Amino acid sequence: MDAHSRLKWLISLFFVWVSWSTAVFAGPTFIYSKDFDLPILDKQASGSSITEAIIEVPDHLTIYDLDVGINLTHTNVFDLQIFVQSPLGTRLCLNMYDFKDEFFKGEDYVQTIFDDEAEIPIEQGTAPFTGRFRPKAGSLLEIFDGEDAYGFWCLQIYDMWYWDTGNLERVEIIVTVCEPTALSLLVLGAGLTVLFRRRRV
Repeated sequence: MDAHSRLKWLISLFFVWVSWSTAVFAGPTFIYSKDFDLPILDKQASGSSITEAIIEVPDHLTIYDLDVGINLTHTNVFDLQIFVQSPLGTRLCLNMYDFKDEFFKGEDYVQTIFDDEAEIPIEQGTAPFTGRFRPKAGSLLEIFDGEDAYGFWCLQIYDMWYWDTGNLERVEIIVTVCEPTALSLLVLGAGLTVLFRRRRV
């Protein structure tokens, strides 16, 4: 194998290793939770349709993976549109329904976690929603990857119809950070440097 071929092979190996090490060395997970007793506002009752719950993350953490947990009671969760917004202003729809095509009757989110890696998309779940679900199609929590989790997160719930009632009880912001892999990368970087030097000789 000539130097050029070895270089291409080593660069390919480098990127494979980076991808593998990132997956294998996902670091610790930090859970920030807060209990609430917030009525989910109804247009008819309050003149408003938005409920906001604020939860603080007091630590500077670079997000490798983010999950969001909620616990709420509601007489018909079909009415609800649920969003999460980061301290930097990034906003994502966790779940909502099309009033024309997706109507159903069902109650509550019970210890529900929105997780990009969950096996079941929320569209295939049934109320009461319990367990882990991928967010609504087209909305991935990976949009928050790389952000600093520090600051005030906002969970927003819109009740888009009259009469049904509910309460938001709990919110969790679940942050996984990346384990440093500096040593592995330094070893591979050194290998690339040696190979470049050989090519120049």
